[in-house]
Amino acid sequence: MKRTYQPSKVRRARTHGFLVRMKTRGGRAVIAARRSKGRKKLSQV
Repeated sequence: MKRTYQPSKVRRARTHGFLVRMKTRGGRAVIAARRSKGRKKLSQV
């Protein structure tokens, strides 16, 4: 049986990437929260 998680970088970026985060108000809040926390990575690359 195959494992359930078959990673795809493209699909990951399209759902959790920086540009997707910046599209919505909530997403921008996520980025802002991570910036204030001092995260090195703000979102998936």
